[in-house]
Amino acid sequence: MATAPPAIRDLDSYRDGADRFVAELNEEFYLHYAGLKNELELESIYERHGDLTTLDACRGLERAAARGPQSLSWLWRFACEGYIGDLTREEAEQIARLEASLTAWVDGEEIPFRMLRPTLANEPDRGRRERLERARNELAAEHLQAHFVTVAEARRRAATQLGAGTYVDLYRGFGFPLDALARQCERFLADTEDAFVGALERLFRNRVGIALEDAERWDVARLFRAPGWDGGFPATAMLPALEATLAGLGVDLRSQANVELDLESRPKKSPRAFCAPIEVPGRVVLVIQPIGGADDWHALFHEAGHTEHYAHTSPHLPVEARRLGDVAVTEGWAMLLELLVNEPRWLERRLDFGRATDFAAEASVVQLYFVRRYAAKLLYELELHGDGALEAMSSRYAEYMREATKIEYWPGDYLADVDPGFYASGYLRAWALEAQLRAFLREEYGMDWFARPEAGTLLRELWYEGEGMTAEEILSQLAGAELDLDSVRERIWETL
Repeated sequence: MATAPPAIRDLDSYRDGADRFVAELNEEFYLHYAGLKNELELESIYERHGDLTTLDACRGLERAAARGPQSLSWLWRFACEGYIGDLTREEAEQIARLEASLTAWVDGEEIPFRMLRPTLANEPDRGRRERLERARNELAAEHLQAHFVTVAEARRRAATQLGAGTYVDLYRGFGFPLDALARQCERFLADTEDAFVGALERLFRNRVGIALEDAERWDVARLFRAPGWDGGFPATAMLPALEATLAGLGVDLRSQANVELDLESRPKKSPRAFCAPIEVPGRVVLVIQPIGGADDWHALFHEAGHTEHYAHTSPHLPVEARRLGDVAVTEGWAMLLELLVNEPRWLERRLDFGRATDFAAEASVVQLYFVRRYAAKLLYELELHGDGALEAMSSRYAEYMREATKIEYWPGDYLADVDPGFYASGYLRAWALEAQLRAFLREEYGMDWFARPEAGTLLRELWYEGEGMTAEEILSQLAGAELDLDSVRERIWETL
């Protein structure tokens, strides 16, 4: 058994401290991004737990991880990310403060910064959509961009301080399969190119009434919003459909005392749905900001996947298996529930839904857009987090996004559109995990696996393991399969 590193007297005490640190951070993020608290206040949390993320702690855990089980590499990553988080904390607080307080005047209406894109998605007038997008970009350029640059520079310095050549090298050291995944991304982009262009052309014409060659960034949110399908996705049926789906798997949502649903609209609430696992499994909060239609359904079911995963996680697991493991696992469970919303058999069972196969075909194009976008994001981030000049990356970002999505992205988002810790790689592996899990569940329990209690029993057994297994280990154990993006292409082709 691995012993505690010299800088950490008791590894179990370190785990307890890490659990409290993450719980307090998640509660603070929940209160702020749910619009319940104006300020994001991280300083006191980092001060209380400062001994967890010192350079000595990081180096000690690195030594322990080198001779211990894989779970220790997750603790090492936690310490390093905490070290980087402390270095960038003030900038993160400032970014959050500005995003919550900035407003734009568009056509005589004052709109909070965080609501500009949701407002744009619901706007039928294309000219006004453009004005909303430009107002958002102007605010970001004037008030936010410099803070994102400071954060990016700090991450680069921190990686060197932590003993890695670059930020990419740091995550290679944690065991992230970045290079192998990048090769899969390049192949996926090449293999789906021609079909994607034709399918996206049809989707823009059907949903937005314009040709792909005329589409702009401000048309994309409207494309995904798909108001023409609103009649099939009434807001009043959303939560009952989730409850019925979970009941079909043997889960009674209403009886889960450890689950909270925050569905209320608030002016300062983040438009990006999220799950806040404040205590795992004791208190898990699902948060969305409803904007209407199928988007809300996808968001609710995605976050419900996270919620059920964390709510069913064993309380007896160490913190690294409950909170700090492979993010592709919890994202995979989120994708498994989210993409039910695109399944014709599920739609016909849970909703009074006509043309289910037509919606499924369109939804496959949207999924393909996102997977291609994230494939490009990973390739871009590998370049961004290398040792090249930051000032050259805005044009590279726009180039990567244009090649993958056929849409001109605003170059100014080249740092804002980057999640820390190569989270894009987690999403990509999660899409593959979902596709292969779905194939397995169909083979074992039939096409209506989502209504089979036996399937629910299997899911709960896997949820119980938290993030203690990697996505690759889950697939190997269940189906003797290897994680592969080709499975995502095959899944999309099924309805496309």
